[in-house]
Amino acid sequence: MVSNPVHGLPFLPGTSFKDSTVLKFAAYFQEDVPMSTEEHYRIRQVNIYYYLEDDSMSVMEPVVENSGILQGKLIKRQRLTKNDQGDHYHWKDLNRGINITIYGKTFRIVDCDRFTQVFLESQGIELNPPEKMALDPYTELRKQPLRKYVTPSDFDQLKQFLTFDKQVLRFYAIWDDTDSMFGECRTYIIHYYLMDDTVEIREVHERNDGRDPFPLLMNRQRMPKVLVENAKNFPQCVLEISDQEVLEWYTAKDFIVGKPLTILGRTFFIYDCDPFTRQYYKEKFGISDLPRIDVSKKEPPPVKPELPPYNGYGLIEDSAQNCFVLIPKAPKKDVIKMLVNDNKVLRYLAALESPIPEDKGRRFVFSYFLASDMISIFEPPVRNSGIIGGKYLGRTKVLKPSSTTENPIYYGPTDFYIGAVIEVFGHRFVILDTDDYVLKYMESNAAQYSPEALLSIQNRVQKQEAPATELENEKQQEIKNGVTQPPDYPKLCEQETACSGSGSTFTETKGRSWIMDQELSKKTPEDPGVQELEALIDTIHKQLKDHPCKDNIREAFQIYDKEASGYVDKEMFFKICDSLNLPVDDSLIKELIRLCSHGEDKINYYHFVRAFSN
Repeated sequence: MVSNPVHGLPFLPGTSFKDSTVLKFAAYFQEDVPMSTEEHYRIRQVNIYYYLEDDSMSVMEPVVENSGILQGKLIKRQRLTKNDQGDHYHWKDLNRGINITIYGKTFRIVDCDRFTQVFLESQGIELNPPEKMALDPYTELRKQPLRKYVTPSDFDQLKQFLTFDKQVLRFYAIWDDTDSMFGECRTYIIHYYLMDDTVEIREVHERNDGRDPFPLLMNRQRMPKVLVENAKNFPQCVLEISDQEVLEWYTAKDFIVGKPLTILGRTFFIYDCDPFTRQYYKEKFGISDLPRIDVSKKEPPPVKPELPPYNGYGLIEDSAQNCFVLIPKAPKKDVIKMLVNDNKVLRYLAALESPIPEDKGRRFVFSYFLASDMISIFEPPVRNSGIIGGKYLGRTKVLKPSSTTENPIYYGPTDFYIGAVIEVFGHRFVILDTDDYVLKYMESNAAQYSPEALLSIQNRVQKQEAPATELENEKQQEIKNGVTQPPDYPKLCEQETACSGSGSTFTETKGRSWIMDQELSKKTPEDPGVQELEALIDTIHKQLKDHPCKDNIREAFQIYDKEASGYVDKEMFFKICDSLNLPVDDSLIKELIRLCSHGEDKINYYHFVRAFSN
């Protein structure tokens, strides 16, 4: 038994101590970079792990983010040879401050962790002093601040005045060269030295202006203002101008804020000066108020985006989304309005206003959907008319003729009333009639409609009630006289048709109602079948008292009763009940169907409809 020499660890045998025990050394190796002008070699830092369990080693490089180098496990765990004879590295061969070669790469071990140091010292190995980890020169270069190419100004007015007894006037000017191609407006500082009347022009550089950092545009020199006549062809680029070629030189009185100044072919506009210059001009020339002119570029007014002309496809709001964002989204919808007005439809009967004779008899059904303000048009098919009926216009919003694409105005429910003219994509329609739901809607929202619309509906109701009252009185008189068929039935039908304005459908409905009343009058109250039928209808009325009844049940049966006999086939009867969601499986309804049956394949739907009417 060998005692455990490592401090702080419990007593373990030597073989157990080496199990899962790892020695860690910090090292680096140098890698050549031949294809770079900024670095010639690279220092890569690694960790060498020695596993005492099986004398294997591995080399791991810490991963540096965005380094562009494959890092991580450089050498996987294995026993590594140290010479050509095939000898393997042992933990006794590892120490600080030595070089080891692994697969042609020389690693410099600089330090180890605390556990490794204690272990090697306990085994009698004298450790070398730790070394400082080598740094990568390119990485250190990247850490330095970027070189600035703007020359800092070291001009101090007070220091120069006290030291050299010089007085300098400073002006701020601009050179506007925007009229030429690729020209721009640049800023300069003009210095005028009072000591010898010389002028200096310095450039004002801004960060990332894309220009070389030259501090001076023009070196300090005297500037001629007026030359002699024969000095215009004087070679100024090779010879200096003397007093003989100049009639007048620039002086301090020529530099005035707010006036242009031409120097060496460039026209500078002086817009400001420093406080010392203002004081000098006040004392020397008596100019007390030198203005400061604002030469900053004003931002152009925002250009109002104009939408392209509407091409007629889809809605204007939907097409405009392609001009607002790159990935268009559907326009926002009024969810509250859609929930409140869900399944609410206003229907109108309309005629086409057209000079073509074939179009005068055409009738259309307008459906206005309150949830989405969309309109659909349906043309009922008419046999042998030569015109294919069906869907005339799908659901869409219809623009008013007076609206524009910039401010679209769509037709609303208040624009539809009897007598109104609706223009739909160049076609004019005249509203002739409405359904009962439209009357209820207009009654509940009378404040939204115009007096003309309310008056049209009032006239329609009055015209409809007058013939209906007259027809009812004549029918009662004929029943008392025992007449089974109205003597002037065609005449009454024509009168109802003219009053309602809704065509043959209204005529057939009134005729069918009269026939069914005649069928009911044939049965006497003493008939047991009639008494049972009436009692069953009353029971169904009480059962459906709290449930809304459908008003279009009779019209649904009358559509399939072409002969107005009051009977329909049993198969067609159950199809209609299924489309209207009538509870035919109820025991009371089954009994009602049995009493209304006529033969094996006919059902009297008139008595059946009475059970569901209010």
